[in-house]
Amino acid sequence: MTAALEIRNLHVDIEDQAILKGLDLTVKQGEVHALMGPNGSGKSTLAYTLMGHPDYEVTQGQVIFDGQDLLEMEADERSQAGLFLAFQYPVAIPGVTLANFLRQSINAHRKAQDPEDPGMPIPEFRRMLKSKMDMLQMDHGFAGRYLNEGFSGGEKKRAEILQLAALDPKIAILDETDSGLDIDALRVVSDGVNALRSENLGVLVITHYQRILNYIQPDFVHVMLDGRIAESGGPELAMQLEEQGYEWIRGQAD
Repeated sequence: MTAALEIRNLHVDIEDQAILKGLDLTVKQGEVHALMGPNGSGKSTLAYTLMGHPDYEVTQGQVIFDGQDLLEMEADERSQAGLFLAFQYPVAIPGVTLANFLRQSINAHRKAQDPEDPGMPIPEFRRMLKSKMDMLQMDHGFAGRYLNEGFSGGEKKRAEILQLAALDPKIAILDETDSGLDIDALRVVSDGVNALRSENLGVLVITHYQRILNYIQPDFVHVMLDGRIAESGGPELAMQLEEQGYEWIRGQAD
């Protein structure tokens, strides 16, 4: 059965200010959705709310993920259920290698499914990690570095995509993964996402710009204005936004 992330009439406040004001969106496994919109429209608020950030208060609406009430879950439970968030600004964790971080994350997921699970054996983990890194065309030495410490912007985003590959979620949210990337790094990250595209992975790409959509071809494009989805369409909608900006949609909304 195909899993879906169903967002229904979602209203979210932060510090008593309304940010999301009745948002509706459904993302299914096997689909790639792009969510575009200007600064302040609520795109990152949506991402953090879906992953359970405590500063974001849901005041109305529902989020159903794979038949479960997502809003009743803690952040780790959301991850274990198959939801993944690639951060716009990944944090560094000195002293923790990328490989160790990934192994601990995988084992936490396994233990959530079966409390008796002893964890992935180290030889199996090493084989899996090398396979994923080869698929993403990453140097194996990358896994031995401390998580995001001293990483360039492109390396941080590649580490996020490696986490996505290793954890094998049902739905992945990429929060402005293109932010701060030069064209070469953007291509590398996009190639990684495309390598992972399958009927088992649904993707929500949050972005300001059409350029990443030249590399990650979406099935659906949505435009967010003032905390709501103001327009939806196919890939051609992103091209129209590139040419005309957002004002024509504002005019329709008014």
